[in-house]
Amino acid sequence: MSDADLAGIVRQRLEGDRTGACMAVAVVEKDHVARTFQCADPADAGRIGPDAAFEIGSVSKTMTATLLADLILQGRGSLDDTLASWLPEGTRVPDYQGQPILLRHVVTHTSGLPRLPPRLDEARMDDPYAGLDAEALLASLADVELEAAPGTRFAYSNFASMLLSYAVARRAGVDFETLLRERLFAPLGMDHAYIDRPPRGVRPATGHTPTRQPAPPWRFAADLAGVGGVRATLEGMVRYVQAGLGRSGAPIARAMAMTREPVSQTPPMGMNWIIAPVPGRNVLVHEGGTGGFSSFVALDPQRQRGVVVLSDTAWTSLGGLGSLANHLVDASLPLGGPRREVAPEPALLQALEGEYRLEGVAPMRLRQRDGKLFADVEGQGEFELGYDSAGDFYPLQFDALLRPHRRADGSWGLTWLQGGGEIPVVRADLELPSAEDMPGYAGTYPLLPGFSLTVREEGGQLVAQATGQGAFPLRAVARDHFEAPVFGIEIRFLRDRSGEVASLELHQHGNVLRGRRQ
Repeated sequence: MSDADLAGIVRQRLEGDRTGACMAVAVVEKDHVARTFQCADPADAGRIGPDAAFEIGSVSKTMTATLLADLILQGRGSLDDTLASWLPEGTRVPDYQGQPILLRHVVTHTSGLPRLPPRLDEARMDDPYAGLDAEALLASLADVELEAAPGTRFAYSNFASMLLSYAVARRAGVDFETLLRERLFAPLGMDHAYIDRPPRGVRPATGHTPTRQPAPPWRFAADLAGVGGVRATLEGMVRYVQAGLGRSGAPIARAMAMTREPVSQTPPMGMNWIIAPVPGRNVLVHEGGTGGFSSFVALDPQRQRGVVVLSDTAWTSLGGLGSLANHLVDASLPLGGPRREVAPEPALLQALEGEYRLEGVAPMRLRQRDGKLFADVEGQGEFELGYDSAGDFYPLQFDALLRPHRRADGSWGLTWLQGGGEIPVVRADLELPSAEDMPGYAGTYPLLPGFSLTVREEGGQLVAQATGQGAFPLRAVARDHFEAPVFGIEIRFLRDRSGEVASLELHQHGNVLRGRRQ
């Protein structure tokens, strides 16, 4: 692939995108590298360049895993060590019925620890980790009880990754940034990569929200930065990918190779690398996102190919850099096009008007005026929502999405996406089942010969699992009506004359399967 080829692909996805994002992109093919710097608006080209360092967010976790592998290869630990043994003596680390958290659970996000430490002050979501120090991080462990044995459930945890960052620095006996520079950056020639101490010749890029507003940089306590605190230029990440493909003679290459080896199968993961299937092979991928940046790195060892995408705009609420990045990984995957601002259909605006509840947040009212949609969330006041060609509404002043989806009965469902999370939005006039009602839906429902849907209650929420597939949560739309919008699934439970749940209907992509409860 030439630089011009790559530039054409990136422009096809990015040019005119409503987010105004700029991107630095590279495709590594053995010893050949194609590079391009592109912006949704070409007038913004000066925002980035070869000297611009981007926040790479959670891609930093793969570097933390490399440092852990390096210590293991030095004989200073093992993936089967307990997390507690790498933390200060006396630290209270939760277990599950005597089963401890091991390092292998931490690097595969199966530790059972929550997504964020309980003592994180989320009041400043524009810089959420700045106020968290190691003392508060370790103290947060005492606030947690595990709900399942470590290693049995995947749940992405920045909490666990911050603990690993701290533990690796502590075991190495040096601060995390110095450790990164000496063991990884310097040997690989990543001269412009850093956490807090920018080297000469590099300029920090300014991050942006998807509404084109400048975003402040994210800051981390020194030894916790392995969760997402690295900044790097495109060239630095190219060198990282080349080494990850085994095309480096640096001593750290052995540790990088170790991180690529499978550690868990459910889901398939290396050490902080997700092992993702593409046609005919597996690749290793990781995405990252901060308040103003998005990133994506992929390693394709079989084809000796790698991909780097760095954006100076946060696309977390938009689903990340997936369409462009995945297409660069394998051309058979769809590229997609830019999100452009368009006018919503009047019928859609009319259908969405009404009173709603944002689960766990506040009441919300949607109203239309002059062909536009306005939201009024209790305590925040009214704000205007734009609409784009992907079918999403979005606030004009902050980073979030209101995503509509059509249900089987023709009604519209809504999901609010913000800060990497999804919040169900339900009509205020609909009766919802309580946590006490949930066990009444549990059971196995045969839908086809050899194919059943098992429904169970976990922590006041319904979880469904089809034969031979993974479990997924169901959210309540109304009494006896649940959905999983990400899969396009609706489930309607049917009751017998006594009022007990007797069967269900599973609606997906226009098909309906029915099964009686066993």
